Amino acid sequence: MSFLKDKVVIVTGASSGIGAVTAKALAARGARVVGAALDEDGLKRIVAEIEAEGGTASATTVDVTDPQSANDLVTYTVEKFGTVDVLVNNAGLMLFSKWKDRALDDWTRMVDVNIRGYLNTIHAVLPTMLANRSGHILNMASVAGHSVGEGAGVYSATKFFVAAMTESLRKELGVDEGIRATAISPGVIDTGWPSKVTDPQGRKAAEELAKLAIQPEAVASAVVYALDQPENVTVNDLIVSPTRQPW
Repeated sequence: MSFLKDKVVIVTGASSGIGAVTAKALAARGARVVGAALDEDGLKRIVAEIEAEGGTASATTVDVTDPQSANDLVTYTVEKFGTVDVLVNNAGLMLFSKWKDRALDDWTRMVDVNIRGYLNTIHAVLPTMLANRSGHILNMASVAGHSVGEGAGVYSATKFFVAAMTESLRKELGVDEGIRATAISPGVIDTGWPSKVTDPQGRKAAEELAKLAIQPEAVASAVVYALDQPENVTVNDLIVSPTRQPW
């Protein structure tokens, strides 16, 4: 039995990496998936792959940093499938730099995507979930939200925020409204993220760290486990990391 069967699930950052693999894994369990990202071509590819395997999926472009775009995503999903049962907040940025680098643009981008992006999508889905008195919000956190490493101060701060926010959601919405909240904390995952680091020294550190990486399927399996539970069960926090990752 799959508790995900026919559930309507939004996955942000679904065009590649963890989001793409997660969207496919959820569809394989019977969920009706709406993929959301900026990369329209990537979304089309994922939807085609899901449908080729007999799953149900649709997709729309979204900029999670824009509240109206997040609202449009939920409107699209409700018009397409009638409701929203699950939000997987996955879109995120991990950019390394040391404080002395004063990489303000990178700091701002991470705050916009990793914090404001999550808040915007949660704000958008809550009216539907509150009306249904059920739902599940899964936030992609990080081991960096449990331990701070050199060059990752701002990224870690955004993920500590996600951890605190998720615990607050669980205590407030889970207890009072039946809306579950879960955090998944990946370690080093092979998603090509070092190429997105603009700071030269930060990129060098990222490339070294990436040598430990495991595949995104490991995280997707954890997401499926956390979401494929009966309504009276909440998986609060899962850490998924390489065996040889020392932190």
